[in-house]
Amino acid sequence: MKLGVFSVLFAGKTFEEMLDYVKNAGLNAVEIGTGGNPGNNFCDLDALLASEDKRKEYLEKIQSRGLTISAFSCHDNPISPNRQHAEESHETFVKTIRLAELMGVPVVNTFSGVPGSNEDSKYPNWPVTPWPTEYSDILNWQWEKRLIPYWKEQAQLARDHGVKIGLELHAGFLVHTPYTLLKLREATNDAIGANLDPSHLWWQGIDPVGAIKILGKENAIHHFHAKDTYIDQDNVNMYGLTDMQPYSDVQSRAWTFRSVGYGHSLQEWTNIVSALRTYGYDYVISIEHEDPIMSINEGFKQAVKNLKSINIEEPPVEMWWT
Repeated sequence: MKLGVFSVLFAGKTFEEMLDYVKNAGLNAVEIGTGGNPGNNFCDLDALLASEDKRKEYLEKIQSRGLTISAFSCHDNPISPNRQHAEESHETFVKTIRLAELMGVPVVNTFSGVPGSNEDSKYPNWPVTPWPTEYSDILNWQWEKRLIPYWKEQAQLARDHGVKIGLELHAGFLVHTPYTLLKLREATNDAIGANLDPSHLWWQGIDPVGAIKILGKENAIHHFHAKDTYIDQDNVNMYGLTDMQPYSDVQSRAWTFRSVGYGHSLQEWTNIVSALRTYGYDYVISIEHEDPIMSINEGFKQAVKNLKSINIEEPPVEMWWT
């Protein structure tokens, strides 16, 4: 597998500076934001879509440094009850799919989104308990009237353009577990898969290795984010895992995003890497850094060091010993 990084981390650099930094860190790939929550610091969608010369120049800068683009990312809420927000999110997603095809990028990452509770809602509603039964009614309406119809069209669009969609299993959105990902995939097509990030699984009580087995058997892992989570059990006892405190309240939060190896042991990360290889994922491990107690530079370098020590790069050999 190759190691890469979600380049939103280096928004303060120029495109060329970012690429040089990634190359000098010994990585192989960059994941590039095209809009939405990641922003578009390194990717002018409209300019690249309009000019073949600009696309060639863009790719040359990447390829000349021995790098590839693992994915374009436009994480947002395309089924938001705020119609303007939903339309902007959708427009960015469609443009990103088109650009991915033109530039040979195999995956577009985003969120599944979450709508409101009915046609007249102004704000998103994320039901997480089946009772009172109104919550179940809302969830059924969201899936049947908003989520499935939207992603049926987008999954077909992606298939028509030869691109896969990596939905990040993220709290606050309807697809946030292996089950919800596979449920949507079954209702659409196999262009839908996961941008699997262990950090969002751990705090939900999901074992990442178990999730890899479930999704890998269905060939449903399209991309992978390397980010860790530290769970503070004393704080869990007070606030629960659905902790609504700001991420900056590290001392009292139940859980906190960490750089790779600072929430869970390298043995656990070794198990994750081995499971990815065992269950069919042999693509890019893309570092995402959202550690609130480490600098960008140090958090990134520690993640690189730790992942390099456990990554499996070369293909397996024939079992000569049997």
